[in-house]
Amino acid sequence: MATIAQNIVQTLEANGVERVYGIPGDSLNGFTDALRTSEIEWVQVRHEEAAAFAAAGEAATTGRLAVCAGSAGPGNLHLINGLFDANRSRVPVLAIAAHIPTSEIGTGYFQETHPQELFRECSVFAEHVSSASQMPRMLRIALRAAIEQRGVAVLVVPGDIALMDADDETVTTVRPAEPRVLPSVDELRRAAELLDAAGKVTILAGAGCAGAHDEVVALAEHLGAPVVHAMRGKEHLEWDNPYDVGMTGLLGFASGYRAIESCDALLMLGTDFPYPDFFPPKATIVQVDVRGEQLGRRVALDLGLVGTVKDTAEALLPLVDRTKDRRHLDDAVEHYARTREKLDDLDEPVKEGRAQHPQYVARAIDRLAADDAVFLPDVGSPVMWAARYLTMNGRRRIVGSFSHGSMANALPQAIGVQAAHPGRQVIAMSGDGGLTMMLGELITLVQQRLPVKIVVFENSSLNFVELEMKAAGFVNWGTELANPDFAEVARSIGLLGLRVDHSADLEPALAEAFAHDGPALVNVITERQEITVPPSVKAEQVKGFTLYALRTVMSGRGDELVDLARANLRQVF
Repeated sequence: MATIAQNIVQTLEANGVERVYGIPGDSLNGFTDALRTSEIEWVQVRHEEAAAFAAAGEAATTGRLAVCAGSAGPGNLHLINGLFDANRSRVPVLAIAAHIPTSEIGTGYFQETHPQELFRECSVFAEHVSSASQMPRMLRIALRAAIEQRGVAVLVVPGDIALMDADDETVTTVRPAEPRVLPSVDELRRAAELLDAAGKVTILAGAGCAGAHDEVVALAEHLGAPVVHAMRGKEHLEWDNPYDVGMTGLLGFASGYRAIESCDALLMLGTDFPYPDFFPPKATIVQVDVRGEQLGRRVALDLGLVGTVKDTAEALLPLVDRTKDRRHLDDAVEHYARTREKLDDLDEPVKEGRAQHPQYVARAIDRLAADDAVFLPDVGSPVMWAARYLTMNGRRRIVGSFSHGSMANALPQAIGVQAAHPGRQVIAMSGDGGLTMMLGELITLVQQRLPVKIVVFENSSLNFVELEMKAAGFVNWGTELANPDFAEVARSIGLLGLRVDHSADLEPALAEAFAHDGPALVNVITERQEITVPPSVKAEQVKGFTLYALRTVMSGRGDELVDLARANLRQVF
């Protein structure tokens, strides 16, 4: 007779799960022992947060269920940050959270927590298995919740329950449904009326446009609408799209911001773009999302439509008039070309003895990366450079903590992506702050033989935080990072480790690392004072920079202003 743990593992195998990420512990012994005799790979990491991020990375790139596990108390608590990211990124992840013995629950026992309560906010399903009779039905419900709601399901299993005999040894497979969700005919006609009545239409597209590239482009052509993409929409709509005009928001640039600000109607497709300041002040707004609860969360709507983007765009196309006046589109595309040219002008080497411009590093990565590479930028300035300088082509992927916004996401997510795609090039674009936060996972790459390539943007600071301080008028404080030589650290662990101090050495180092048969790290010394200019600089930010300058001089650090001007003078002209 199979144990509960063995039945769980058999069910995961039947549902196509190929690996589980985690760290062993006594309360997990039944589960890990069942894995030992199965075909499922155990990917041992050095911190459970990395396990959850790795599962999220795998699920994001495969679209299939990924699994992580943590032992009782502190073990599964470490999963929480990565699970928050997975849940907010809408990827299917199952977390097995082991628990203390059932007889001790509620006594303040060693390592006791209440996981089903702690995980509630970062999941679509979180339940405690308190008796063997609940299984395997509870597992089936968890799998269905994670797969159909595309989120995190947490199954809390006490160690003693996992070792009990299963009364019901049923192994069930849960196949994802493939619904076609469409608004009503009347709603589609109303949307067409609103869009036809507007003189200038702009499309704002997000992650919900996955698989809908051709339908969105056809709709943009018909409406004469420039397409602004959110960060999570970049990989789905930037390529082969003559109507794409870049991004808006904090990561974007002027052309995307202007295309939205100047429109008479904004058509939001599959996006939960979170920044109210970047929506048009006076425009008709129509939003399409497969989740009705998303509608109108960020801005008041004239019409909200529940539907999948691909099907809704296809159904809407014959109902809208083809726009003959293309001036709004032409103006937006021309402005994007000028903006793109200015951004590309910042991609330049530096004189001998100077730290590299991060734009130059990002563009070199883009040039040398494979056509089907997966990029994983750390939250902070690496996301900015990825947004502006990586080019998508329909085969490349870009995965990050774009909704949850957690530091240190790149390396652990890369573990999951590389494990799931062993023959694919996986490039983590790490900040020095993010890398050091999860530095132990470099050892995971060696132990698990994962050929991830890590490019470190080392500026010895929490750079994006410093920019926020400057914009708010604060003197930088508490953001300095005293770093080791990351290339030497990598070599000591067993990776190929390379350091770049000079522009001429950048591309040869990247080429060597990308061709290396194994994990590699390239540590690039980048300019600390580089300013990542948002698409719209407001009066408050100008005031903030002025206050920063005054306070910096008064604090005796005026030399920083000279460095700031020297690093960014080229952005002014």
